[in-house]
Amino acid sequence: MADKTSSSPLLKERYVLAKCCSPSETDQITGYFSYDNLIKVHRHDCANLIKAEPDRLVQLVWKEILATHKFRPGTDYTDLDATDFAILKHHRDYDIDYSLKVAQVLGLEKQETFDRHRKLRELGLLERVETLIVQYRKKIAKNKWIKHRNHTYYKLTERGIAYLNFYLAENIPNIESDTNRE
Repeated sequence: MADKTSSSPLLKERYVLAKCCSPSETDQITGYFSYDNLIKVHRHDCANLIKAEPDRLVQLVWKEILATHKFRPGTDYTDLDATDFAILKHHRDYDIDYSLKVAQVLGLEKQETFDRHRKLRELGLLERVETLIVQYRKKIAKNKWIKHRNHTYYKLTERGIAYLNFYLAENIPNIESDTNRE
């Protein structure tokens, strides 16, 4: 499996190679805009594209989706595990969020999520977002909007995006099987 991953082309953010047909740079390709906001790159003649919703298909050209440089993370990369990358992926998919919500969505203990957010921030992979006032409707009082700003919100940094992309490129079979909804 490592040989296949190392020979796979490095793609720009939000593009992943489809497992079903494993396109190579010599193949004509078509993209499928998936429900998890990724464009899955298929060989143009992939049988799965026949079943795909036509309005989710996009024509692709290799030179437009290949990453321009090969990123290599720092030595702190080995300090991260799959849960850390799941948190980074959550922030990529949902953008700005707070620890309690991340814990709920990923099924983690609250304290573990607080600790991991702190670790990822210290590594420069996440950054705190200035105090936000988020308006949301609660069924506390009919038709009232409640303002809430007690949470510490985090978002991905450029370095966090690069680390996550590197991890996803190295672990495409594992990650894609979790998110494949085609």
